[in-house]
Amino acid sequence: MTNSFGEFSKARMFFVIGSNMTEAHPVAATFLKNAVMNGAKLILVDPRRQPLADFADIHVQIKVGSDIAFLNGVMNVLINEDLYDKKFVENCTEGFEELKLKVMDYPPEKAAEIAGVSADVIRDVARTMAETRPSMLCYTLGITEHTCGKNNVMSTANLQMLLGNMGVECGGVNPLRGQNNVQGACDMAALPNVFPGYQKVDNPDARAKFEKAWGVENLPAKPGLMIPQMMEGLVDGKVKAFWIFGENLANSEPDIAKVEHELASAEFLVCQDIFPTETTRFADVIFPSAGWSEDDGTFTNSERRISRVRKVSEPPGDARPNWWIFKEIARRFGHDWKSNSAQEIWDNEVSVLAPSMAGVKYARIEADGLQWPVPDDAHPGTCFLHREGKFTCGLGKFNAVDWTPPAEVPDEEYPLVLSTGRRLYHYHTRTQTSRTGLDYLLPEETADMSAADADALGIHHGEMIMVKSRRGEVKVRANITHQVPPGMVWMAFHFRDACANWLTNPVFDPATLTAEYKACAVRVDKI
Repeated sequence: MTNSFGEFSKARMFFVIGSNMTEAHPVAATFLKNAVMNGAKLILVDPRRQPLADFADIHVQIKVGSDIAFLNGVMNVLINEDLYDKKFVENCTEGFEELKLKVMDYPPEKAAEIAGVSADVIRDVARTMAETRPSMLCYTLGITEHTCGKNNVMSTANLQMLLGNMGVECGGVNPLRGQNNVQGACDMAALPNVFPGYQKVDNPDARAKFEKAWGVENLPAKPGLMIPQMMEGLVDGKVKAFWIFGENLANSEPDIAKVEHELASAEFLVCQDIFPTETTRFADVIFPSAGWSEDDGTFTNSERRISRVRKVSEPPGDARPNWWIFKEIARRFGHDWKSNSAQEIWDNEVSVLAPSMAGVKYARIEADGLQWPVPDDAHPGTCFLHREGKFTCGLGKFNAVDWTPPAEVPDEEYPLVLSTGRRLYHYHTRTQTSRTGLDYLLPEETADMSAADADALGIHHGEMIMVKSRRGEVKVRANITHQVPPGMVWMAFHFRDACANWLTNPVFDPATLTAEYKACAVRVDKI
């Protein structure tokens, strides 16, 4: 997030796109709903009439995968009606003429045809956003989990820069992270192209610094593999061994049949987790990890806030803290890592090597934590980024992008669009929530569909149906709901037998290699 949750209560406008906040981020959604009830405006852009629609001034029910066309249409109106922030664009950005040329190809009528909404709604959104500034833009996986996910994100940034909503309080582009501590994992370089603190591996100065700090030579100058490349490498032999740390790939990756074949092809597979999962079935070695409350450490949330996590109980049995497991394996490879606790790792390594976190020490995060960047010990943390339009890269860069359809669209054989997401009562693949009694509140998966589609197929609410794609089929209970528009089926991936990922399409954004979980073609058969 460029901005902070604390700003929600002061915001005048929210633009939420591709985010089922009420179920996937209920705490953040509460902040937003409180703000709306206190007078803030809300524009919601989502194919489903999800619970947040009841709070929205405008709900734009676009077709799945049409985000770029819709956003380009909005920007077309802002430019043609002279509603954008000229001063910000001229002084703080570059690439405006290229953006303008591109969005002129998306007049409201054309954008409306692609997005499945009216041209007047597109104009209304543009004018409302221009009238009420700044606005906070929030998105989640409904934006990123497409083959055009990177371009979707760029489009949201284009819109906010065009309106001058960057570098100010109650503005910005604010992705709500999909899992706990995803932000912290990325900050610590759980990405193939950066060292901790987002220092690029292809930067020779960064490599030299980490080689010296780690006592090694010849750190790779090229980014490593991403998950789809790793998985495919298990089959063709380019990847011999695979270490899976806190991830249940056999349920969370698209096309489970393909994933299981890849996992079974590994010559040597290590899993490190707190419970047995569908993925640990394939492991040669399982390291039992300590849970979040069984060791000291930190979490970094969506707003870049680094907070303390304190140990409240001992790990059971042979379970050990994750850092200890990694340290012991390194010792057996001949490396003597000096730090011997989470605090020592942070104070003596992370804060020393990552400039954006240089001022973060355990003694400073005893209370409410700190939001990076924190460049020195006296710095109070950064509530919002790019203050006064001063971007890290210099000028903010507009990225003109075209709309592209999902990789798989409905046809005669598979006439419906399947989109996936999360439900309130369960988390991810239920590795934890299935053991907490939450099955009482949500005991099984459903296929959510419209009354119109159900009537056409002779399907009744609550009966078992078969949902099929080109990759698999699942038997699941039908849930007839007003939330889902005709032509669409919506499912989650929490339950193994009726997991949406038996059906989803293993195609990826070419830049980020994020899978297109949000769109594939399916059919529904009455049993």
